[in-house]
Amino acid sequence: MPYFDAASSAPLHPVARQALQAALDEGWADPARLYREGRRARMLLDAARETAAEAVGCRPDELVFTPSGTYAVHSAVSGAAAGRRRTGNHLVVSAVEHSSVLHAAEAVGGEVTEVAVDRTGAVDAEAFAAALRADTALACLQSANHEVGTEQPVAEVAQVCREAGVPLLVDGAQSLGWGSVAGDWSLLAASAHKWGGPAGVGLLAVRKGVRFAPQHPADERESGRAPGFENLPAIVAAAASLRAVRAEADAEAARLRALVDRIRARVPELVPDVEVVGDPVRRLPHLVTFSCLYVDGETLLHELDRKGFSVSSGSSCTSSTLTPSHVLRAMGVLSEGNVRVSLPRGAEETDVDAFLATLPDVVAATRARLAAPVASVPRPEESSSILVDALGKRCPIPVIELAKVIGDVPVGGTVTVLSDDEAARLDIPAWCEMRGQEYVGERGVEGGVAYTVRRVA
Repeated sequence: MPYFDAASSAPLHPVARQALQAALDEGWADPARLYREGRRARMLLDAARETAAEAVGCRPDELVFTPSGTYAVHSAVSGAAAGRRRTGNHLVVSAVEHSSVLHAAEAVGGEVTEVAVDRTGAVDAEAFAAALRADTALACLQSANHEVGTEQPVAEVAQVCREAGVPLLVDGAQSLGWGSVAGDWSLLAASAHKWGGPAGVGLLAVRKGVRFAPQHPADERESGRAPGFENLPAIVAAAASLRAVRAEADAEAARLRALVDRIRARVPELVPDVEVVGDPVRRLPHLVTFSCLYVDGETLLHELDRKGFSVSSGSSCTSSTLTPSHVLRAMGVLSEGNVRVSLPRGAEETDVDAFLATLPDVVAATRARLAAPVASVPRPEESSSILVDALGKRCPIPVIELAKVIGDVPVGGTVTVLSDDEAARLDIPAWCEMRGQEYVGERGVEGGVAYTVRRVA
């Protein structure tokens, strides 16, 4: 069964498994103790720290191991903000950061400025610089996006932050397994299970000279930045696997990029009404995301799972909140029928070909269940405007209803869709761009929002 969700969690690397088993026998003692078993454990911990620091590009005494990547992010945000509380409590983040970063920024309690991104999901360094203020305590930027794979201009943003005297926290979770993060960043967080290490191990690097005040009770372990007894076997496995995947990175990145390029090129040829999102060039080598019009994302994922393919989605239909992915919303791209394919190391070409052979029938069957339009067929009598009541109906029904009737109005006529689904605010304008129609705008109405589209094609 092909597993295509490595961006969520990569399969355990063989080196990680071997190191974990060995460390269970050798690294069970307290590394803070002076007797023989403790000294052996301390040697393993120090070696793991040196290995991880080399991969990150920092000094060993700047890096600590945490119970998870999320813990590393939360600790980095709270500790850096507290260390600069005399400067202010204003934070700057990109609009497409991982939710752990956004939640941690909100928890600081100050003002948070989100820097917008373009349709590829990338921030502009000048726009980021413009968001920095005299009272900015911390800036946060991911190295690469977890949903669409777009790489961010970290080096450029780090430079403008350095010039403004603001520390930059980089979430390197998605990219660290492929290479070190470029630029003069101040703090970096990452998670071992993203590169094939065991779950339950995170990394937090804090450069010397960065003001940092941990926001938990004092503890002597991990420089006081990650309290509690170290999970030494998992830490050893995380460091060993990071070194292994980095040794394989160049060759594997080239191989997986070729497979992803095939998916990016073939999906729009095989499936009508598809939008491939994310930067086509500056991106992670193993990840591709696309959205299919007139498709229920949850049903699509279930059907692909039944066919043996494990993929993920940012569609609101797959979430209990019924709100679209904040990443796709910030990019202004289609969210319905969203599929993220992230290939693990060792993914086979035959599995990719099988996925491409399976996807068209699965999408067609899903659209058929929703009575999605195949082509727009004008009626004999055309009205200059049509009102579609889609209140109470969830994605992708409002867009399907719009597509069914757009051909019933003459060129210059309008269709107004009433919807109370938050996803419609993103998907209706995205549909207009894909189909060459004009999105007029929205207005509030009782029970929801009215979205108006003018037929121009």
